[in-house]
Amino acid sequence: MGRANAAYYANHDPFGDFTTAPEISQIFGELIGAWAAVVWGLMGSPAAVILAEAGPGRGTLMADARRLTARVAPDFHTACQVHFIETSPRLRAEQAKRVPDAAWHDDLSSLPDGPLILVGNEFLDALPIRQFRISDGQWFERHVRGTAFLDIACPSPPALPADEADEQGILEQNEPAERFVAALGHRIASQGGVALLIDYGSAQNPGDSLQAIRGKRMAPPLEQAGEADLTALVDFGAVARAARRGGADVQGPVTQGAFLTALGLVPRAIKLAAGRPETEAAGIMAAARRLAEPTAMGRLFKAIAVTAPGFPPLPGFSA
Repeated sequence: MGRANAAYYANHDPFGDFTTAPEISQIFGELIGAWAAVVWGLMGSPAAVILAEAGPGRGTLMADARRLTARVAPDFHTACQVHFIETSPRLRAEQAKRVPDAAWHDDLSSLPDGPLILVGNEFLDALPIRQFRISDGQWFERHVRGTAFLDIACPSPPALPADEADEQGILEQNEPAERFVAALGHRIASQGGVALLIDYGSAQNPGDSLQAIRGKRMAPPLEQAGEADLTALVDFGAVARAARRGGADVQGPVTQGAFLTALGLVPRAIKLAAGRPETEAAGIMAAARRLAEPTAMGRLFKAIAVTAPGFPPLPGFSA
């Protein structure tokens, strides 16, 4: 999965196959920008803060966020140093068109020291998973041979919640995501800050959730490796545990619909649509509904915050 996605992102425009929230509506990035400005205030308004994004796509989210903060939060805007965690040269070039003042990194470890606000939207779901199957108390790990899965007996049982296996006895483990979040938690606990992670997933192990999208359609995951986007549902329970192992606190997860609604999605959409031609206004409102309605992205997608210990309640996560 890791090799296939590396090849895919290096050689394809992923947005020809799928659309992420920032590409659906500018409001998404604007709300994240406003949220980050409030978080900066809760951090004590440090004179310099690292504003980072992991997996920034085309740079649309950050461009929308920065346009908003330049207008309504100029002190925060000036304090920000923008950094992207991105390995794809193709996507780095796209990001540079929209956020030319950013600095780029291959991973979290090379970010500069200091207070951090990090955003990761649909980042964890593309990191490579392992799949295990339990049958009559025996554990197997799922491997790939050619275009088929091959289950091989495990010499020792993995540390996974067997009672959360799906009907086929399958559980997934996203070790790169857990390592990333644990390192992020350690960084935030020791240097201060907050991370906002938004992705599609579940509160516990999702079972078999591996999927592929090619040409805007679902495709067999093992077919034409490197030619499709491979993702899996995020286990937000595992993410929270990883953050706490790093020494950080966690707020959430909450559904994306609840999170964006609390941040003012609907009033912003109404304001943005006001005075526009009827068709354009209808498109703005439809995009907002797509982000928040339970039958669209509002329920399946969730938000979780990783914070320094004892951090006050965050916008969108407060009871």
